[in-house]
Amino acid sequence: MKKLVAFVFAALFPALLYADIQKNDFEADVIVYGGTSGAVTAAVQVVKQGKSVIMVSPDTHLGGLSSGGLGFTDTGNKSVIGGLAREFYHRVYLHYDKPAAWQWQKKEEYGNKGQGTPAMDGADRTMWIFEPKVAERVFEDFVKENNLKVYRNEWLDREKGVKMEGGRIVSFKTLSGKTFKGKMFIDATYEGDLMASAGVKYHVGREANSVYNEEWNGIQAGVFQHGHYFKKNVSPYKIEGDPKSGLLPYVSAEPIGKNGDGDNKIQAYCFRMCLSANPDNRIPFAKPEGYDPAKYELLARVYKAGWSETFDKYDPIPNKKTDTNNHGPFSTDFIGQNYDYPDATYERRKQIIKEHELYQKGLMYYLTNDKNVPDSVRAEMAKWGLPKDEFKDNGGWPHQIYVREARRMIGQEVMTENETLGKKAVNQSVGMGSYSLDAHNAQRYVKEDGFVQNEGDIGVHPKVPYAISYGSLVPKKAECENLLVPVCLSSTHIAFGSIRMEPVFMILGQSAASAAVLAIDKKVAVQDVDYAQLRAQLLKDKQRLEYVAPQAGK
Repeated sequence: MKKLVAFVFAALFPALLYADIQKNDFEADVIVYGGTSGAVTAAVQVVKQGKSVIMVSPDTHLGGLSSGGLGFTDTGNKSVIGGLAREFYHRVYLHYDKPAAWQWQKKEEYGNKGQGTPAMDGADRTMWIFEPKVAERVFEDFVKENNLKVYRNEWLDREKGVKMEGGRIVSFKTLSGKTFKGKMFIDATYEGDLMASAGVKYHVGREANSVYNEEWNGIQAGVFQHGHYFKKNVSPYKIEGDPKSGLLPYVSAEPIGKNGDGDNKIQAYCFRMCLSANPDNRIPFAKPEGYDPAKYELLARVYKAGWSETFDKYDPIPNKKTDTNNHGPFSTDFIGQNYDYPDATYERRKQIIKEHELYQKGLMYYLTNDKNVPDSVRAEMAKWGLPKDEFKDNGGWPHQIYVREARRMIGQEVMTENETLGKKAVNQSVGMGSYSLDAHNAQRYVKEDGFVQNEGDIGVHPKVPYAISYGSLVPKKAECENLLVPVCLSSTHIAFGSIRMEPVFMILGQSAASAAVLAIDKKVAVQDVDYAQLRAQLLKDKQRLEYVAPQAGK
């Protein structure tokens, strides 16, 4: 009897093993890796063009920064935002057009008080400023309406998960053991993990100006185009004026380097906090673990020097909330604490994110409670807190850190400041950008005179919107023939400062998907897609590929 049982088990074991393997094997025409806004628009576009798609998202919540606190949209020229990106902002408009959307204030009471981006454009039926939960709802509606298959909390096995054959990705595995096979792949993550794991070349840090004949790349000490620098002399030492006492936290002892030279430094990250001053919808700032007021001594000295701009970037979003961004010489940007993030292990990235969270929570607690903060600031800060009705599964704290820059592909073409500033033409447009070349500080250092200063904060405005090339979305053909990269696209540090805006990621995600479908239909590499055919599809889908200046009087 035992022999019979053993025989039956031996006969069934291969079938059981095969069934188990099949259960973890998934296949579609296009596999989109990522949960960002660009990942969602890419997946939607694949479905709209009649192909199958699977979204493999490391994130549980979809939408990246668009649903993670960045509600005060960096739009630039809205006339060049089309396709699914404009559809997103139209759906936000429709939400806020309903009285039920205004829980904590009346619609007619809301306004953004002249701070840059107009909230609601009634003529075009778009809204550009919104609550995080509203953005996430719109992305989830996209998922539901298009029956998107989304596998969440699935992390690429970066070491041995990507299977390549003949210069193409065949499939990739996630850490949970699932395998995703496709004809085309789109890496729409902020980090570019699939791209890197497939062996595609990329850059981290700032290129020297000499590499691409640029002016605003590389080290930019003494260049101040925003207000995020020390305008008065502030000592960086524990005992003011005494170098022997050692440096205060978060001040680098490294030499600054020569202006225009490249380095491995990247612009600072932060969380775009959604805050509320509504007593009925407010979680007071609590003292975080490991809190040490000494970490914020530089800010105390900034206040002592007369700084008074604490609340200048508490940008109002609907229902008495804010999108609060970095502002000033010492703020929510955790300068110099993210250099290893792009290539770091998942464990190290998690640690970096936690360090940023604790730094920023500590900053909020410090502003509310420390006696070195002016009384007027503490009194105002006491009115603020995290919103009870946002990020409910995370205590009101955003679920996405602002990865302003990580890896950037070195692709078939490289977008530089010359294209973004109109000095060099782009021939194969797949979308447009228009925001300023906006880089946040990359380092905080000690000047030769012994005072502290920030470096890297650049803001150069293009005169007109610019095209983004198809070649910047694809790797070199010798590296990979079936991958498109619409987020960590091929761009220099300074050009990426403009391209990295959320509407642009949505635009490029959609364009990448159209190219992937065309490559499948024509059985060609992504580098060999017929641009005329791609352009026709993009225009059909109401993408904006050229800028048409408004005529005088109209």
